[in-house]
Amino acid sequence: MTALLIDTVLGRDEWTAEAEAHAARADALTAEHRARASRAQKHPVEDFLFTYYSYKPAILRRWHPGPGVVLDDADERAGWRWYRREGSGVRVDAEAFRTERGSLYRGIVNLLRATLHRPAQFGCFGLHEWAMAYRVDEVRHDVPLRLGRDGTDAVVDAHDLRCSHFDAFRFFTPDAVPRNREPLSRETQTDREQPGCLHAGMDVYKWAVKLGPLVPGRLLLDAFELARDIRTLDMEASPYDLRDWGYSPVAIETAEGKAQYVARQRALSDRAQGLRRAVLTSVGATDDTPGGADFLPLDRV
Repeated sequence: MTALLIDTVLGRDEWTAEAEAHAARADALTAEHRARASRAQKHPVEDFLFTYYSYKPAILRRWHPGPGVVLDDADERAGWRWYRREGSGVRVDAEAFRTERGSLYRGIVNLLRATLHRPAQFGCFGLHEWAMAYRVDEVRHDVPLRLGRDGTDAVVDAHDLRCSHFDAFRFFTPDAVPRNREPLSRETQTDREQPGCLHAGMDVYKWAVKLGPLVPGRLLLDAFELARDIRTLDMEASPYDLRDWGYSPVAIETAEGKAQYVARQRALSDRAQGLRRAVLTSVGATDDTPGGADFLPLDRV
């Protein structure tokens, strides 16, 4: 069942002001990254949002009102993809997007619904990053290991790996893969994704980008901010020593560190759940049935 959206009409002064405010917010969020990029400088934490997801800052600057909003006197947008004329204005053509990107749309909606309705799990303690550095000589980041090589392996050996997110699991080292509580695959992603997972929360940003003009600009930037905050905890709880970069470690190998991690994980999970609901509402997919018979596996990103 698709939600009925009541049209809102924004005059030119209104919608151009919103678009300009959106661009200014986006520029503030990406200013440090763009400054580093101009100097060819790398950052072990913040670059992730622009390299792993490979979305350029310009994508964040482009404001969309979302479905159900008519932009008056907006001829310059009439030629934009998935927009159409509506009287003297233009609007997002949600039906055209769902028709042209049907399998992608259904896959994202079903994944978001399934995750939204599944109980959260908070017992992983961010060990996916440790599993990516387990028993190998070369690690993913050019940063020292906080506990050294043997100490990092010992933490993995002492814990049960409970990763539920395929796009983290697929980077586990060969020795770490069989240690996970269950094998994961792209085909079972919708069956395994759960709202306590940091990476699932970070991916709300990815899904918002992929849904293009169906997601209002405010939600896109909210999702980016959430992904940035999740990435910070992700790396503070990782085996890497990032104190020289201004990050205090969350020592998940200790009881105190585990408690700190879970408290922050819960808060981030709540934010991600709110954004999942908002994205589903914005695209007109508000029914309460998780999953769906027409699920198609999502392409690797």
